Amino acid sequence: MSENPQTDNSPAPSRRSLIGWGGAGLALGAVAAGGAVAMTRGGDDVDTVAAEAGAAIEFHGPHQAGISTPVQDRLHFAAFDVKTEDRAEFVQMLKDWTAAARRMTGGQAVGDGAFGGLAEAPPDDTGEAVGLKPSRLTLTIGFGPSLFQKFGLADQQPDALVELPHFAGDALDRNRSGGDLCVQACADDPQVAVHAIRNLARIGFGKVVIKWSQLGFGKTSSTTPEEQTPRNLMGFKDGTRNIAGTETDRLKKFVWVDEKAGPDWMVGGSYLVARRIRMHIETWDRTSLQEQEDIFGRDKGEGAPVGKAKERDEPFLKAMKPDAHVRLAHPTANHGSTILRRGYSFTDGTDGLGRLEAGLFFLAYQKDVREGFIRIQRNLATDALNEYIQHVGSAVFAVPPGVRDKDDWWGRTLFSKEA
Repeated sequence: MSENPQTDNSPAPSRRSLIGWGGAGLALGAVAAGGAVAMTRGGDDVDTVAAEAGAAIEFHGPHQAGISTPVQDRLHFAAFDVKTEDRAEFVQMLKDWTAAARRMTGGQAVGDGAFGGLAEAPPDDTGEAVGLKPSRLTLTIGFGPSLFQKFGLADQQPDALVELPHFAGDALDRNRSGGDLCVQACADDPQVAVHAIRNLARIGFGKVVIKWSQLGFGKTSSTTPEEQTPRNLMGFKDGTRNIAGTETDRLKKFVWVDEKAGPDWMVGGSYLVARRIRMHIETWDRTSLQEQEDIFGRDKGEGAPVGKAKERDEPFLKAMKPDAHVRLAHPTANHGSTILRRGYSFTDGTDGLGRLEAGLFFLAYQKDVREGFIRIQRNLATDALNEYIQHVGSAVFAVPPGVRDKDDWWGRTLFSKEA
């Protein structure tokens, strides 16, 4: 996979890149001061030189960007239901989506753009991203279990793509769960991410409809080890032991589907679990510091595990309380199960009772949902953290391999009989 250098002559951040939705006001990191920046690459490669300078991430590659690539700071996630029964029409939409995604991730307008075309016809692009940088936009598509009940695809559903069982404490809202397919849009500018989902939904009008969506800010996990570990809304560092984009061996073992795992059309892909987790913020904020640290199994300042001095010191699990989150989620407590997380914080106003509607939009990629998220989540049934959180939305998707070149398109390996 080749690397395309690009030049960025105005590295100063936009106001949007410094202000989150709802006035959250969470600043990004330091902004690159250089003039020329390199394009970051999709797949396994990590290049953070241009991270805050609005650079583009390569759209083509063996794996979809937005999985192991450096995690951006903003999210717009959308789940869609398919309305058309015409397979050819749906395939054409996937091709149209791919063409639009290829342009938007490169910082270009969709089609002929937002203006300058026929005055009597709607423009090809909605226009709100005109003049904005690519902002490391990545677009990642996934197919839900329900899609395989359509278009004669039942025999193509992977064994690893299973509906999630009911877990202890689940209070799932059907209106925030499931979906025939999803698109994960991540960027450093929230308007760039929202623009991408908006335009894909517009292109898909009459063929698909958004079932539910989620905005996210402040990444809660990182795939870039040299970055400072981000914190969740409970104030604790999250993702200390997350798989890094440079760890090709761990990615191969735990994330990417190979020929042995199959099916053939999924080789190079992964499986995504999305969970909307509400945090009982007000109750948590009245909990003592010692109890908070006992619940997580790490100290709140450094992020060091119990009895250790540094965040990345190997945890001594037996020094933690039996129901500590880190102890129960650790791979050694789950037969080695490991997932790659790309979660985001969210705030959606209040619940009508004066309580903040906030929490974690959990995103996790793995080679097999049964051996990844399901195994870990079952082990977390006795997690002390459950008193302060509740899973209220849920979905699972098969994320196909990447778009190889300009002639390839999202889902070709599944939908193209020639493939």
